[in-house]
Amino acid sequence: MTLLTTRDHLEAVIGTPPTMVMAKTIDHLDPGALSWLAASVIMVASVAHDDDVDVVIGGDAPGWATGDQATLILPAASLDEAGCLVPGTGFGSIFLVPGLNEIMRVNGRVASNDQSEIRVRIDECYIHCGKALIRSDFWSPMSAKPDEVSLDALVGACRFLALATCDSHANADLSPKGDPAGLMVRLDDGAIRFADRPGNRRIDSFRNMIEQPRVAAALIVPGLHQLIIVRGRAGITDDLSEREAFTVGDKVPQLVTVVDDARIELRDSPALRRAAAWPAPPPPEGLKAGKIAAGHLKLSKAVGAKLAGYVMSVPGLVERELAKDYKTNLY
Repeated sequence: MTLLTTRDHLEAVIGTPPTMVMAKTIDHLDPGALSWLAASVIMVASVAHDDDVDVVIGGDAPGWATGDQATLILPAASLDEAGCLVPGTGFGSIFLVPGLNEIMRVNGRVASNDQSEIRVRIDECYIHCGKALIRSDFWSPMSAKPDEVSLDALVGACRFLALATCDSHANADLSPKGDPAGLMVRLDDGAIRFADRPGNRRIDSFRNMIEQPRVAAALIVPGLHQLIIVRGRAGITDDLSEREAFTVGDKVPQLVTVVDDARIELRDSPALRRAAAWPAPPPPEGLKAGKIAAGHLKLSKAVGAKLAGYVMSVPGLVERELAKDYKTNLY
């Protein structure tokens, strides 16, 4: 198996992200981001220290996570592994709102943890496209729970994977992956494999894995409160034999990630139980990912005022472009 070892090779395979994708990143929590946070019930976070990385699940009723412009505030009681978030660790997270497919990503560094409340200094915030949740049909619980919750049963039923990576400076990233059951992950000879599907072409997690290959991942079955935590060393390959195993229709993925020497743990998640996310209630009225993303573009220093003004002046433009991309470029 041939592994990709340079950023140039990665970009030659998957391309570079469009300017608009990178431009929607802001360095604080604006009112739109805070409204998303207030409606979220599930968080998955990558927590990085030195060259090690872990994955942490958070969840509770809407409003459990709060913050201000510069700080994300998380109650320790709403996290499965709050002790991992020690001051100075890198932090990368996704926040999910029931019934909505888009994801809000919040990255930064843990500022404090007094064992009751964790504060994270914000470095990045942006709205991420909803393809992972659409492909996984995340908000629909599995139709029939397995008779026995076992490793093999959860691997076979897994539809969502949250990949935790970090670079050599402990800057953390959490990347969402989604696919139908049976296609999300493959477990073979102590290694976990999963495909990379079309997305926003940000290469944060890939760049991290080339620079620092230790990763962690949470494998989630929508509707269950048990999950699988995987830790190991990751490599990225574009070998056709690896990619063909994840074909959907006539679409063969461009890359496959292989996590070797995997340590695999079956775990109950009180956070997912508290979130009560399945079946999902109707999404909050008036909360629009496209509107929040358009607001972030307006705040961006990388987008010209004229372009930002045009995006903001056309109601529903971002939502329509997202819907078009979901329809034509899901796989």
